[in-house]
Amino acid sequence: MGIDWNNQLVEQLDWHWRNQLRQRLEGLSDDEYFWEPVPGCWNVRPRGESTAPIAAGAGGFTIDFAVPEPDPAPVTTISWRLGHILVGVLGARNAAHLGGRPVDYESFSYPGTAGEALDRLDEAYTAWTEGVRGLGEQGLARPCGPAEGPFADHPMAALVLHINREMIHHCAEIALLRDLYRHRKAQIF
Repeated sequence: MGIDWNNQLVEQLDWHWRNQLRQRLEGLSDDEYFWEPVPGCWNVRPRGESTAPIAAGAGGFTIDFAVPEPDPAPVTTISWRLGHILVGVLGARNAAHLGGRPVDYESFSYPGTAGEALDRLDEAYTAWTEGVRGLGEQGLARPCGPAEGPFADHPMAALVLHINREMIHHCAEIALLRDLYRHRKAQIF
């Protein structure tokens, strides 16, 4: 009995996406999207409003960051985390490995609303999962190549597993931020 590794790798994330992650994003408001739970957060901001060392982006909104990243790193907002997923987690990988449009933090037009961010997330996620399903056994075994730097010689299957971890990790952070947002005015005794 053979194992359909493409299906197994996609289903690891897709089950989580369909049954937990995506439904936790439903109803995301613009206020939640930009909410800063503590002072000094990194966020996606209207152009010209960032106080971070670097504000990158091509459109009306930029994303905060610094190189090197400070230690400890600032708390990041839902908009920042979705921007990271759209560019660094899914976008760059779709471009490098699955025929997607090139994307980087500096030239990306960051969504200015929660609705736009979720629409773009759905598009990037669909491109990723459809692309992984189409890799086939040989595609999963081939090296990632230079786009993955020190992981260039690792098989694509290792990259797929890494993206699964990244998506589950960052979407869980977003879910926690949503919980904190909902309870931010709760009285503590």
